[in-house]
Amino acid sequence: MELQDSIIKLKGIGEKTAVPFAKVGIHTIGELLAYYPRTYETYEEPVELSRIENGKKYAVQGVILSVSAVKRYARYQVFTAQIRAEGGEFQGTWFNMPFLRNYFQRGAQYIFRGIVNIRGAQYRMEQPEFYTSGDYERLLHVMHPKYPLTSGLTGKMVAKAVRQVLENNAVKVEEYLPAEILEQYALKTKREALSQIHFPASEKEMQAARDRLVFDEFLLFILGIRRLKESREMLLNEARMMEVAETKRLIEALPYRLTNAQQKVWREIAADMTGDHVMSRLIQGDVGAGKTILAVLALIMTGCNGYQGALMVPTEVLAKQHFQSVQELLTRHQISLKPVLLTGSMSAKEKRAAREEIAGGAAQIIIGTHALIREQVTYCRLGLVVTDEQHRFGVRQRETLANKGLHPHVLVMSATPIPRTLAIIVYGDLDISVVNEMPADRLPIKNCVVDESYRPSAYRFMEKETSLGHQVYIICPMVEESDEMELENVMDYTQKLRKLLPNCQIACLHGRMKAKEKNEIMERFSEGSIQILVSTTVIEVGINVPNATVMMVENAERFGLAQLHQLRGRVGRGREQSYCIFMSSGGGKETRKRLEVLNKSNDGFYIASEDLRLRGPGDLFGLRQSGILEFRLGDIFQDAKVLQQASETANRILEEDPNLELPKHQMLKNMSENERIDSVL
Repeated sequence: MELQDSIIKLKGIGEKTAVPFAKVGIHTIGELLAYYPRTYETYEEPVELSRIENGKKYAVQGVILSVSAVKRYARYQVFTAQIRAEGGEFQGTWFNMPFLRNYFQRGAQYIFRGIVNIRGAQYRMEQPEFYTSGDYERLLHVMHPKYPLTSGLTGKMVAKAVRQVLENNAVKVEEYLPAEILEQYALKTKREALSQIHFPASEKEMQAARDRLVFDEFLLFILGIRRLKESREMLLNEARMMEVAETKRLIEALPYRLTNAQQKVWREIAADMTGDHVMSRLIQGDVGAGKTILAVLALIMTGCNGYQGALMVPTEVLAKQHFQSVQELLTRHQISLKPVLLTGSMSAKEKRAAREEIAGGAAQIIIGTHALIREQVTYCRLGLVVTDEQHRFGVRQRETLANKGLHPHVLVMSATPIPRTLAIIVYGDLDISVVNEMPADRLPIKNCVVDESYRPSAYRFMEKETSLGHQVYIICPMVEESDEMELENVMDYTQKLRKLLPNCQIACLHGRMKAKEKNEIMERFSEGSIQILVSTTVIEVGINVPNATVMMVENAERFGLAQLHQLRGRVGRGREQSYCIFMSSGGGKETRKRLEVLNKSNDGFYIASEDLRLRGPGDLFGLRQSGILEFRLGDIFQDAKVLQQASETANRILEEDPNLELPKHQMLKNMSENERIDSVL
């Protein structure tokens, strides 16, 4: 079997069984092996009741004392058993498992495992797993993989299929890294890493396997962008511009003065666009630092030189907001350029009219989403491509838009603060400009880090802010309830909040919604008809609501500091004082110390550096820590050391063999050329 073969070639997987695998993107053997566990479960020795802490998962050995009759309710049936354990008694409760009434016999002994809730002297375990002593002994001290699942797909199905491939040597996993690299960084072979990421014997073995796979992700990504940079580094400027009076007039007429940092970056952009070679520049700056006006100035300069400029953003709501603000700016300052909007949800007639204006050159500034890179869109004289929030667009997507012009200038904006040492690696194909100064009229966000006892006060504060006409974000780490993770989820939280705050208009938003539904919710929030938006991190980019003055992040300890800072950037965009409440539901002194960094500072670059310094091993397969580049496993903060190693390796390989022509680099060349770079962004 080959990596590209269908999983149907595996024993036990047919056309019908393959359907749930396809739902999570597994069609081939290679995709199956790359479907890594998101966490692991380790079964511990049973404990006495006296050692149990409320709300945590334990294994307890007990004897059945009595069983209840099955109670029937509208949608479920409940069965309970009273169990004697060492140190006292507890109650086991099972939902919709009435057959257990006849299965459990008085005097029978089992090991029960589940989350224990303590109320006074009462111990309860809901929906616990149960095992005989012999069965449980076989599970002890082994790391069991837990995979992301969907309807019809179980963890056992995934693990069985992966084990079949790995244990029987059913497929050849070729090593493409030269032996000296494996030796230098003490990396596992590709086959060892794949085997041990799925079925590790210990946490140390799992970490070593993960390091190898993260190294691969980073190395292939870095090789890809380095070769992209080399391919266009000496491109002559075919859209050579001249400085124009319109940009100077606009800068002077703005109701605020550009900061020194903005002025410096604008000079760098103008020098690039009027210079000998094509611009490839990143503007990196905190939320609210004023990157957008620099992009608008570049678009105006492009249009006034007889070229077209395109601005591509991640969401339709943001595209519309940018279009409206650019249109108002041009009208107010009497700049005779025509902007046009192009998004996926526009009617066929509207799209056709927009495409005709673009192709004919009537529109000089084009603003939109991914619709801008569709095949049907033809540009007249595309001279500048601006992409907002670089990490939401793959390198390939950016290239696709750039390739619609001769060799247009490329300007990328990112509000994600990354320490310069890492930014040079991650954005290796771009020159970097930093806007590290905030406008004087921006009010700093007031922050607080609190525990769950503060929740009633937080709700009262939100109610007060909404009564003043302001709006609120609440961020939850999960979409819906999970048996494995005791974290706040969007679905239940929304229902709970509607009961607590009946006078507020509350809606929810998450990544599983269809694009149309997400856009509708974001537009309603943007317009003010929704007062409180309960959301996952899907709102991290793509919406600008100056009227939102409060954000509360639930389970804040589960996020990296850089991502929390990104989320916080959704408030503080208007003239009113804004607030951010970080609700921590767990963790000790170290967690508190980490979150206090956000309490003390609104400086994204300082926070990113502290995140890097304070980061421990972390929740390796839990929630995404940085939220920046969406690699399958890698996280540029958590894995900064591996990123540096991959960068050093890429430098050494390309110095020795710039075109990867040596025999020892042939497989690496094939991998880097075939790797879909945009799939890891």
